[in-house]
Amino acid sequence: MADEFAPLSFDHCREWAAAAESAAREAGAFLLAEQGKVRPADVQDKSLNNLVSYVDREAERLIVACLREALPEAGFIAEEGTAETGTADRQWIVDPLDGTTNFLHGLPAFAVSIALAEKGRPIVGVVYHVSMDDMFVTWADAPTFRNGLPVRAAEGPGLADALLATGFPYYDFEKAEGYSAALLEFMRSTRGIRRFGSAALDLAWTAAGSFNGFFEMGLSPWDVAAGGLLVQNAGGRVTDFSGGENWLFGRQILAAAPSVQADMLAVIRRAGLAD
Repeated sequence: MADEFAPLSFDHCREWAAAAESAAREAGAFLLAEQGKVRPADVQDKSLNNLVSYVDREAERLIVACLREALPEAGFIAEEGTAETGTADRQWIVDPLDGTTNFLHGLPAFAVSIALAEKGRPIVGVVYHVSMDDMFVTWADAPTFRNGLPVRAAEGPGLADALLATGFPYYDFEKAEGYSAALLEFMRSTRGIRRFGSAALDLAWTAAGSFNGFFEMGLSPWDVAAGGLLVQNAGGRVTDFSGGENWLFGRQILAAAPSVQADMLAVIRRAGLAD
């Protein structure tokens, strides 16, 4: 275990990534055991189209307990309410169930997402596609691994041959018109667009080269922290809609293979989505 104020090192990050992977697997086993058992009375609306149940909260409790043991001084930013500053500049950023609506409807596209950030910069990223037992892991200065094997973002194809992923706005519709314009242009200029309902999985699949790019707005840090690092360490590029670096807290993200990133940003700008 690292000392409380130990300097960042490759070995520390690898150790913390292993702890995050272990926590994700424990939470994933709980999610699988509970899928299909949640009753309508167990589900609450946090906000418009933003659902939560005891499953999300218990999965978060399991994850926090594991991570607190691995790195006691770190704080937490977690979707279901765990918010602790900690005593250092390191914070775990946790989504215990990314794709809650999918989970509740019996769809397999849901994930556990765990990142560790140092001074607002992700240094560990884990996304676990629970139903497929598909584990994506990376840490500072390391490759991105999928089930222990390194993966890379897609290379070569331009936008015309690209397969993209996105997420539809589900509660903030202020820029829905611009989003629709971008979606229409991408429909006309790419091989296709997919929407699975889990930003963490979309980013993991972009890191692995299945998608050439992903864009979405209205997201929170726990939706993108781990997946964004997966893409970066797989050789992809991650920005906000203006091409800047405020993708973690800026509520908008564009993650793409280098061959399509500039063209995707151009479409986003023409649609009026760039700040």
